[in-house]
Amino acid sequence: MKVAILAGGLGTRLAEETDTKPKPMVAIGGRPILWHIMMHYYHYGFQDFVIALGYKAEVIKKYMVDYSSLNSNLTVNLNNGKVIQHGGGAPDWTVDLIDTGIYTNTGGRIKRLAPYVNNQTFMLTWGDGVSDVNLNALLEFHRSHGKLATLTAVRPPARFGYLELDGNQITEFSEKPQTREGWINGAFFVLEPGVFDYIDGDDTQWEKAPLERLARDGQLIAYHHTSFWQCMDTLRDKRRLESLWNSGNAPWKIWEENNASISNWSQGLHRHSDGANATSSRV
Repeated sequence: MKVAILAGGLGTRLAEETDTKPKPMVAIGGRPILWHIMMHYYHYGFQDFVIALGYKAEVIKKYMVDYSSLNSNLTVNLNNGKVIQHGGGAPDWTVDLIDTGIYTNTGGRIKRLAPYVNNQTFMLTWGDGVSDVNLNALLEFHRSHGKLATLTAVRPPARFGYLELDGNQITEFSEKPQTREGWINGAFFVLEPGVFDYIDGDDTQWEKAPLERLARDGQLIAYHHTSFWQCMDTLRDKRRLESLWNSGNAPWKIWEENNASISNWSQGLHRHSDGANATSSRV
């Protein structure tokens, strides 16, 4: 099963960090938040990713291409350019890196990924939010109701989109700022290929017409998540996540790093990130 991650937005509300890199490459605890998200899915056995790129797409492409060599001993034949790696390693991931355009909206990015999800059920999340949601339980819940879309509903501070619920059924979806406590869109979707029919094109915002129409058609179901969830929209959000990580008690870190190759790879990725950045809204 493919895990789609939107990683192409401009990240304008985090401009202090995103001038030289896309928001998913902003580091938490020395590691890109994209890595944290992928490690979450990997913990539950998901290892096939398709990432929708846009703003500074080349940064993420370069990191993914270089990660293995960064953590291996190398033999380089300068005459023919052949490189042989010795030891090292990385998580067992397959990653499709798809350039979906700098200004394509979220719905357009999702629709451009249609050829890569193999006409099957797929996961979807943003490249700027972490959670401790049980992804296996989420998938089981999605399969139990038979609808086109499952959205993970969370209760964060009241500054995100509002969900009107009748039990698990979403009857209204609104991205207007919340003025009362309630359940909101926490991403971590499970989707059927039929959702692509709800997206008109590149200018479509996923959080507007598609989700609103899915809700009206009775095809959008909420999975209630009452534990940790946090997006990284602002520098304040980043600092909160950084503080949690540095405390040694980050709620979203549910994986064990007893695999040396994973630990070494992530540290090498961060070192490479620092070097690359010296030269070089929502996702």
